[in-house]
Amino acid sequence: MMKTPIYDFLKRYNASDSVRLHMPGHKGKSALGEITGLDITEIRGADSLFEADGIISESERYASELYGCRTFYSTEGSSLAIKAMLHLAALFAKETGNTRPLILAGRNAHKAFLSAAALIDFDVEWIYGSSSYLSCEIKATDIEARLASEKRRPSAVYLTSPDYLGNVADIAGIASACHKYGVLLLVDNAHGAYLKFLPESQHPMDLGADMSAASAHKTLPVLTGGAYLHVKEELSESIIKQAKPALALYGSTSPSYLILASLDLANSSTQSLSEILCQAAFLKSKISELGISTVGNEPLKITLAPKSYGYTGEQLGAYLEGVGVIPEFCDPDYTVIMISENTSTKDILRTQSALEALPRKAPINELPPKMGAPRVAMSPREAVFSPSESVTTSEAEGRILSAVTVGCPPAVPIVVSGEIISRDAIEVMNYYGINRVNVVKK
Repeated sequence: MMKTPIYDFLKRYNASDSVRLHMPGHKGKSALGEITGLDITEIRGADSLFEADGIISESERYASELYGCRTFYSTEGSSLAIKAMLHLAALFAKETGNTRPLILAGRNAHKAFLSAAALIDFDVEWIYGSSSYLSCEIKATDIEARLASEKRRPSAVYLTSPDYLGNVADIAGIASACHKYGVLLLVDNAHGAYLKFLPESQHPMDLGADMSAASAHKTLPVLTGGAYLHVKEELSESIIKQAKPALALYGSTSPSYLILASLDLANSSTQSLSEILCQAAFLKSKISELGISTVGNEPLKITLAPKSYGYTGEQLGAYLEGVGVIPEFCDPDYTVIMISENTSTKDILRTQSALEALPRKAPINELPPKMGAPRVAMSPREAVFSPSESVTTSEAEGRILSAVTVGCPPAVPIVVSGEIISRDAIEVMNYYGINRVNVVKK
């Protein structure tokens, strides 16, 4: 079992009965009990996340051993790790002779990608996929064909895998295609930290990705905000050395020690997922027997497509909430449930019983509206840093989207910063309940 230097330090300090003349203001005393006592700042011995050379550095070394690549902590989720990853990709581009980075990205990118595009000011070319804005089915042959035909070679390919609906990309095949052309593969693996611990690892870094960001808190026993930035050892040392400065550039100077402690503890708490994988497969088979369709191939995420059973995703989600089974996400088409090693057999059976008690109704045949690729009026950076105003969606036709304001979940934009909002885009936004948007002022 790996050591837990961060957690051990916090426990010792809390037991020392010291007079806390430092931040935070609760001084280790509040109604929250022991957890408050473990919440400290960068005092002597506690190390500093972005300048780590003590207990945090030691813990990150253990995480690196666990994942088989250079691993750095984030207490601000994958959103911070994604910005840092793209910053490193921009440095790589300049190191290899490209003065302005170009990223070839799956269209279902999280809005953190758009924030990074605005802040770092790289160019983006989109890869479009299936009809759902949450998915982007990309094959290795698609990437190879795209790279072979590009007049301007991208610095990196950026994928979201698993995506919000549980689709896992062919990372190994896509990595091979990227490396054939000297292009980095970056993976937003926010939903897939646990893939390392399958009987046969399906983690992007084991399948050839050069960098990835993973939200440990989404699928591992880690507090919300705990995440990793993974960097392949084979990248140049000059790039790897910039990982901490990149995280510091976009992150808070006050990282949470409670989140750090949970990341620290996760290094020694990972266990075999064999049993929960079997239970998840069992639940998925029972859902199929009921006649409720599912999508995706991620093993611990079940995405129900309940229109075949007579319900929208939102209706099914509301029903489940009413019986105390709270899904991760629902929209007009899908209801997403996420399972982890801490999901009990009782939880699985309770979910099964709730679905079995749901009466079947006539299928709903309504399909989501489609839209073509929007026209680009300006770069994401130009749009985000332009004066803007909020308008109703119905007033937005022909306007240029400024900052992306979609909520999380799923935080995947339908139109991105700098694109012109079309009538088709408005229909899609209305379908998904987006009532207002920020647009560039005229």
